[in-house]
Amino acid sequence: MSRYCPAPAWLAGRGGRPASHCMRDIVDAIRYLTHNGPVWRALPADFPPAGTAYWWAGKWPADGSTARMHDDLRERIRLAAGPTAQPTAAIIDSQSVKGSEMAARSSRGYDAGKKINVTKRHLAVDTIGLLLRVLVTAA
Repeated sequence: MSRYCPAPAWLAGRGGRPASHCMRDIVDAIRYLTHNGPVWRALPADFPPAGTAYWWAGKWPADGSTARMHDDLRERIRLAAGPTAQPTAAIIDSQSVKGSEMAARSSRGYDAGKKINVTKRHLAVDTIGLLLRVLVTAA
């Protein structure tokens, strides 16, 4: 994980204040929220403050850290399961998900066959079922 979360500037002598929370605790807080639902203010007291976890949860996807972590983890699992780190084939599928009437019209479409408002989820996985890409579109 240290490869994806570089050392703070203050440790390298570049200024800034010392971190008040361990990165592992922040990752654990984000994982807790993704498992139990995103109720930030209901984060248990033994985790860092909700605002801190929320800030990091927004920063990592924006700078590509979560994508790098996911790709590295997928490569490690593939190496443990077989001979190559990179997939040689992909399986693509889509699913219609019933949408809400309250959702913006641009984010949902109408499925005439099912006669409902839907959103389409498109997934690409490798041959052992590990996620490669996700795309959500209006139907």
